[in-house]
Amino acid sequence: MDLHERLKKSRTAFSEGIGARAARKLKARSSTSHTLWYGLGMMGLIGWSVVLPTLLGAALGIWLDRHHRGSISWTLTLMLMGLLLGCLNAWHWVDKEDRKMREERGDKDA
Repeated sequence: MDLHERLKKSRTAFSEGIGARAARKLKARSSTSHTLWYGLGMMGLIGWSVVLPTLLGAALGIWLDRHHRGSISWTLTLMLMGLLLGCLNAWHWVDKEDRKMREERGDKDA
């Protein structure tokens, strides 16, 4: 292969890469689902997915502490279990959304 053919192939590959990048930017600009309000809503959803199980665990723990006294604090135990469950739930949801965004972008490391 001579120098002229190699230059032509490298220009073609470069042009295709630029074209793909421009297409991704245009697609991202036309996407209206990822606005500021979408991001704030997602933060709120993630927050509630952690807070709700934590509060439910604390409430159940308070009830158990009042009706079934023991050597351990049901309130603290169930609140921590609710917090752990909520964090796992939020992590799962964020990971799922991240994979979806990577697939839409066409990342190869997704």
